[in-house]
Amino acid sequence: MPERISFGQLPAKLLEVVIDVEQYVNSVGFDVKLVELVRARVSQLNGCAYCLDRHIKEGIHAGEDPLRYNLLPVWHETPHFYSPKEQAALRWAEALTLISENEIGDELVKATYEHFDRNELANLTMIVAQINTWNRLAKPFAWEAGVFQAG
Repeated sequence: MPERISFGQLPAKLLEVVIDVEQYVNSVGFDVKLVELVRARVSQLNGCAYCLDRHIKEGIHAGEDPLRYNLLPVWHETPHFYSPKEQAALRWAEALTLISENEIGDELVKATYEHFDRNELANLTMIVAQINTWNRLAKPFAWEAGVFQAG
């Protein structure tokens, strides 16, 4: 399927704003492998092939074990492959991505606070929001999966 609107065809101001947020979330100090796991999981949930391809490649480039990406759709069933902090991040990311299906209640927040402080939770929330934004640009505009080169 040909791209409907390519990355380079996005309005300049829109691209500037989205890239500014991207630079911010990349600078908050989270481990790259954790961020890429979250981005990959959100992209799976949203069915965004371009972003899923990109973030798996970015994670592997950062040293991630490819097996963990293979098991990511069933991370709930394979918790020994993911640290408690990663599980908390994935749980948070899933709840926010599928927000209409999930209650963001006190129990979820409390469980997430066991691994992230207030500022980290706010930044994790922005990471999830940002990859959801990219998914909502890449998927409807048919950005081509498989062409991204990490590094």
